[in-house]
Amino acid sequence: MFNDPAQTVAQSDLQSGWRVADLGAGSGALSLAAARAVGEAGKVYAVEVQKDLLERLQKEARAARIHNIEVLWGDIERLEGTHLKSGSLDAAIASRVIFQLEDGDGFAEETKRILRVGGRLFVIDPADPTALLTRHHFSVIKRLEVGKGQYGIIFKKI
Repeated sequence: MFNDPAQTVAQSDLQSGWRVADLGAGSGALSLAAARAVGEAGKVYAVEVQKDLLERLQKEARAARIHNIEVLWGDIERLEGTHLKSGSLDAAIASRVIFQLEDGDGFAEETKRILRVGGRLFVIDPADPTALLTRHHFSVIKRLEVGKGQYGIIFKKI
């Protein structure tokens, strides 16, 4: 796994003002780093199915005075399960979630739905998601070093 969330997010090339979803946000370490990367003009949606993790992330964001994170309870494996608008995001992050999915195709379709054309998906995972995502109209932009036993890949929605 990654050592420094800020350093990991820096590799994703997030831009100031972008709208980003952290899909399967978990503890929210990458959500917080992404919120700093996109700045006050940007927005991060931390999507997670475990409500207690969302509550904890919300408290951490407040304590750190980070106001551009919105926590959302959602199902990243179901079409419209994130509750985000179609084509509304510049980027999405999926860290250590793909290997756990029961419905990888559902995840790929939901991610494709919420990203704008040309939007990016930054993946960190012990399983290589390339075959799954290329089947759903994503192309590989760049492969990254994110730690032993992990794939780090930036995909683009085509």
